[in-house]
Amino acid sequence: MDSVFEQLYEKYHQAVFQFLFYMVKSREQAEDLMQEVYIRVFKSYRQFEGKSSEKTWLFSIAKNVAIDHFRKQQGWKQRIFGKVEIISAQVQDCRPLPEEIALQKEEIRMMYKCIDLCTIDQRMVILFRYIHELSISETAQALGWTESKVKTVQHRALKSLKKYMEEMIEKEVMSGEKISAKR
Repeated sequence: MDSVFEQLYEKYHQAVFQFLFYMVKSREQAEDLMQEVYIRVFKSYRQFEGKSSEKTWLFSIAKNVAIDHFRKQQGWKQRIFGKVEIISAQVQDCRPLPEEIALQKEEIRMMYKCIDLCTIDQRMVILFRYIHELSISETAQALGWTESKVKTVQHRALKSLKKYMEEMIEKEVMSGEKISAKR
């Protein structure tokens, strides 16, 4: 068991940590959740039936640990869905400040505006891969494409999205400088 556990850890530690960090946006919290993931893996490995890959099983455990973390906190739905929905709850000590919420909402609006500038194929791939979290294989099946086409379109989409966001930020900075220069 120890060698299997070590192999799982070596193979997937970084990927699971990145997933958890993306979910909780805190290095310390992600590290704590990593420990919980591996405690659950250690306790339940004997029940692993092999119906899925070890990687899929491990990410499933990480997802459940993250959801449990959010459930323990007040306002977990806002933290998970807050990037897409309008946050209407009152601000409390554990929640972001109003300025932070406004900035996050503005960044998300900007990102969606930039996604709209991408081609339809690029937009579909971004939404399937990053919003709906489909794998490359699932995305290919959903679109009736080959996996290599999905990878190519995804690469181009991310490159375009980055370019559009940089241009939009630059325009905002330039217009902000003009406004402050007039005062």
